[in-house]
Amino acid sequence: MIKALVADDQALVRGGFRMILDAEPDIEVVGEVGDGRQAVERTLELHPDVVLMDVRMPELDGIQATAELRRARSPTRVLILTTFDLDEYVYEAMKAGASGFLLKDVDPPDLANAVRAVARGDALLAPAVTRRLIEHFVSRPVPNEGPPPAVADLTERELDVLRLIAQGRSNAEIAGELFLAEPTVKTHVARVLAKLDLRDRVQAVVFAYECGLIQPGGKLS
Repeated sequence: MIKALVADDQALVRGGFRMILDAEPDIEVVGEVGDGRQAVERTLELHPDVVLMDVRMPELDGIQATAELRRARSPTRVLILTTFDLDEYVYEAMKAGASGFLLKDVDPPDLANAVRAVARGDALLAPAVTRRLIEHFVSRPVPNEGPPPAVADLTERELDVLRLIAQGRSNAEIAGELFLAEPTVKTHVARVLAKLDLRDRVQAVVFAYECGLIQPGGKLS
């Protein structure tokens, strides 16, 4: 059973999410909170698998709350849900350690599937969000200092996988492009994350673009 906590400053929104998720046989909402401070406290108390975190909340906003959970080394994964799809929210949420980012107009079945995906360790970004994020990064100058030393530990195949992760590709899409079996891709992804000491695919995207590994056009530098 997947345990979820809902953090949103609007009671109607919290109730709606609870109704959608509690209707699923494998998801249980273990709590609701109305601000970011309570989100941190209840997460550390209840240890849910996933927190559905609003961005704009009193006390602490969702991004600050996510960062606090990361500093506390909480294993709980954060799924950011917001009505705002501004680029700075996406980037800051990813930097803070969120594992997913969805807009609140997501269809109920997609919301439940997003909770499942994040709970099992996958990263999840709405396709439109991924596209804008990539456009944002490729428009920036490439850092002069070059890739960090840890990149030297990656094999050529792992570098290929990292490039495609940074383009927002799924394991199935990576498998098709590289002519690999999907389980093999999953193994490569796990090795990339381990070698670079990254928590999930979201952090891999940030890493690849911030370090200048990806140049405009999506090629490794």
